[in-house]
Amino acid sequence: MELTSTHEHVEDEAYVIVKAAPRISKQKGVTVCCAAIDREGSWVRLYPVSFRYLEERQKFARWDRIKYRWRRPRAALDTRSESRRIDDKSVEILGSLPSNQRSALINRTAVTSLREEALRGRSLAMLRAEIIDFWYEKRTDAELAHELAKRANVRSQGDMFQVTETVAQEAAPFVFKYKYRDADQIREGSCQDWETEATFLKRRRELATEQEALDWMLHRFGHEWPHKGMALAMGTHGRFPNTWLINGIVRVDPDHQPLLI
Repeated sequence: MELTSTHEHVEDEAYVIVKAAPRISKQKGVTVCCAAIDREGSWVRLYPVSFRYLEERQKFARWDRIKYRWRRPRAALDTRSESRRIDDKSVEILGSLPSNQRSALINRTAVTSLREEALRGRSLAMLRAEIIDFWYEKRTDAELAHELAKRANVRSQGDMFQVTETVAQEAAPFVFKYKYRDADQIREGSCQDWETEATFLKRRRELATEQEALDWMLHRFGHEWPHKGMALAMGTHGRFPNTWLINGIVRVDPDHQPLLI
């Protein structure tokens, strides 16, 4: 779908798959960038979604099917083909993808080569890869202080839907990383989503020691999920188009049933 003008809006629908960490916008306060799959089965990047301007009935969650109006961002700001600047006022939730249909949707769009996606001019992908290793690294005091300051800044805005649940006041003293092999090469990357970290913080509260929580993370995301089936939600950096980041982790079961959408 092409636009005749960068200022012309087009209507579309998509399933929201990944909601990235919230960011501060001078104009819109706290905003979120989302990766979604549209009606044609293509990945789209929806931003900046400002929950300040969404009504309660518009505040969508992961796996929700939404209708919205969008236009291309200015080329000077973002040249990635999947990027969509959406009109907050146009967002409408049409329903949610049933849990027994989710694996089919991901399997239909999953790829095995980031190099091929880059050659096709794509900057979003759901990657099926061999997980070689999953581990954690301790943050330095400076890194942890920077992360805490960033979170305090986001939380101080006070305008995001369920901001206290989405942006925890505490930050994990660890970064979680994957080594994985796609069809081209062995790669490494940190989990950029805050959902992975939030899972660790929750387990640390529930278990007796921090080490038990770390061991649980290693088993769940390093052994259990790779064995059962998973995919990495990948996206390129806006300023570094050749750099792929792990934006999310999705559990995916083998599914040969037809997708009903």
